[in-house]
Amino acid sequence: MARITVAPVMLIVSFFQHKTLFSTSLASGQPDAVDNLGPHNVLWITKHESRLILSWNNNLTKEETEKYTVKYILSYKFFNTTHERKERLHEKKKVIPLELHSGFNAKVKTQLFAKETEDVIKESGWTEFTYKAPPVYIQNLSCIIYNISFFNCTWHIKAEAPEDIQIFFSYRHVGKDFECQQYIKNARKKNIGCHMKEIYFQPSRKINLNITVRDLRHNSGGLSYYKAFTPQTIEKLNPPINVSVSLENRSIKIHWKPPPTIGSARSKCFFYQVKITDRKIVDVTAEKYESPFHKPAKKCAVQVRVKKEVCIRNKIWSEWSEPVFIHNEKTVDVMLLSLTLFCFLVLLGGLMIYVCRRYRCLEVITMPVPHPSDNIKTWLAADETRHQKQMSMQVEMHSEVTMGIPEENGNKNIQQQKYLKESGFEDL
Repeated sequence: MARITVAPVMLIVSFFQHKTLFSTSLASGQPDAVDNLGPHNVLWITKHESRLILSWNNNLTKEETEKYTVKYILSYKFFNTTHERKERLHEKKKVIPLELHSGFNAKVKTQLFAKETEDVIKESGWTEFTYKAPPVYIQNLSCIIYNISFFNCTWHIKAEAPEDIQIFFSYRHVGKDFECQQYIKNARKKNIGCHMKEIYFQPSRKINLNITVRDLRHNSGGLSYYKAFTPQTIEKLNPPINVSVSLENRSIKIHWKPPPTIGSARSKCFFYQVKITDRKIVDVTAEKYESPFHKPAKKCAVQVRVKKEVCIRNKIWSEWSEPVFIHNEKTVDVMLLSLTLFCFLVLLGGLMIYVCRRYRCLEVITMPVPHPSDNIKTWLAADETRHQKQMSMQVEMHSEVTMGIPEENGNKNIQQQKYLKESGFEDL
């Protein structure tokens, strides 16, 4: 059931002295008097779940509302801020985005315009009032979406917060409620953040955060703070991809592609910055950059980063891309070369495994040597026996020849002595 609370406000109603203001009539060129209206009667604040509605009425007559165009000037400023917001409204109410502010000062006045010329006919003075919200124990709330489906929110707990409080986080998106998946805690075990993953957002639908502070000691219902985001405004993009660099005709040419995003991926939505060593950072709206560039005296690097700027305003820059180095008119993308080499080795290994399985290379290499059959064993034994007999015969023949040589030499010596004796040379 919706909870509606009417909170009293402090009214500072001043009775206005009669004064005459002048405006120039476009029709006649003569000054027309602008009368003062009486003060507003009632102002009030209505809280409806996460909304804070400021309402008021006036003391105009039915005749005045039919005769003139009625408009209201609203001006309000949150506590502890200097920025004052002004709006011109047709309705007698305004939804104030209180979020984590502790209250605000506001003032409103009524103006009557001529329907034909839109000149101011009458206006009231300001009616001022102040609204003070319940205590706010958290500050510096920050949320970010990254890697398409990761969602992080962090906050700080004020020093004056009670010791026994705990912070709980949830959000509502596209009509569904989501509780925090994983809390981030400080040294005192207090929840100071929430991490969620595998979360998918519709870019045009808001994320409505609900941060509840509960007193654990008294088990009270606690205070709830609300804040809304458009997903695209808090998305931190990944760095640009496929960054390439070339040197041609004394010019450097850089090309890249935008990263994935949860919102529109049209080229005009992205805004880039290019950083080159020893040069100023350059803003770029296209997916390329070209600049005069002579042969570098030393190794230098090129990096690119991106954010959403045109389709929706986003202040969060991506990280810088991996550096692409330039040296001696050659570009070396270390990451690309490493990836290429890794893919080549994986492909080569897979091919070798396929070939080995296809042609059973491993089976051939590791196949065991079979034992010889009995016939082969018998043949080998007979052959070895013949070989041994041949060797024995050769040894015997060699022995006989060796023993016969001294006998022939002895016969020759006897014959020589006999010849010398017969010839009479023996005595000599």
